[in-house]
Amino acid sequence: MKAAWAALIAILAVAGAARAEDYPTRPITIIVPFAAGGPSDAMARVLAERMRVSLGQPVVIENVTGAGGSIGVGRAVQSPPDGYTISFGHLGTHVANGAVYKLKYDLVADLEPVVLLPSNPMIVVSKNAVPATSLKELIEWLKSRPSPPTAGTAGAGSGSHIAGVYFESVSGIKLQYVPYRGTAPALNDLIAGQIDLIVDQTSNSINQVRAGTIRAYAITDDKRLPSAPEIPTAEEAGLKGFNMTLWSGMWVPKGTPKEVVTKLNAAAVEALNDPGVKKQLESQGLEMTPKDQLTPEALGARQKAEIAKWWPIIKAANIKVD
Repeated sequence: MKAAWAALIAILAVAGAARAEDYPTRPITIIVPFAAGGPSDAMARVLAERMRVSLGQPVVIENVTGAGGSIGVGRAVQSPPDGYTISFGHLGTHVANGAVYKLKYDLVADLEPVVLLPSNPMIVVSKNAVPATSLKELIEWLKSRPSPPTAGTAGAGSGSHIAGVYFESVSGIKLQYVPYRGTAPALNDLIAGQIDLIVDQTSNSINQVRAGTIRAYAITDDKRLPSAPEIPTAEEAGLKGFNMTLWSGMWVPKGTPKEVVTKLNAAAVEALNDPGVKKQLESQGLEMTPKDQLTPEALGARQKAEIAKWWPIIKAANIKVD
């Protein structure tokens, strides 16, 4: 009996290795946990198109929205660990949500990191009807309102929400948050004047800033963006301590064969090194990941370090959703 079990285990191991070696043999799905047209969706689509070339199979995007991205991440966690479902996310979905929601999964234990993707400094933008023309004037205007001004977010615990809370803490303002299924629909309402402002991902808002449909005040980086050098940093604009970068990444379900993770990482790295892809991403205000950080290990280390940094801040702000 023992010999039979040993033989079966050996057969299954060989079969698994063969499947990993042949991978991929069918289309791969990247689950983006936010609405189509938003910054995460835009980055994922650019990368998916180039990864398709390396992997020899279609790489399709599935937008699974809701609950600050936690529903989409949960869908990926529950998928078979075979490399055909990738979880796309960022600081909000794969760090902050663990301190905000009662998740049915563990963001570290139930996912395997694949690659650390470009980062996105946040940008403070408002509707054009706001009379302020500088960050200092904006803060004064926000403080003078009889009721808290409205700020769009992609849901509780999302990057835009955490950035808004951070903005409140360093400036002394108070905001009323309006949750959406992504910052793309929030941006549409900002342009229409339905909300007052967003502390948004730069890649989501920069084209509307250039078009003059919304107004930008500052970015949350320690240096100006090469693609938008006219926008000052928050510190240059007079607000010290407001520094936040929304990095992104790709994960697969825990138990995915190491050989499959390696192939996915190689395809993503090849995409990020493609001059055309790099130009597209940089034009959106994204900062490319240093080459020595394009590893599963770098993403895993970043995720754990950010959990240690942000969970105490989020819990102190009492951001919770049952």
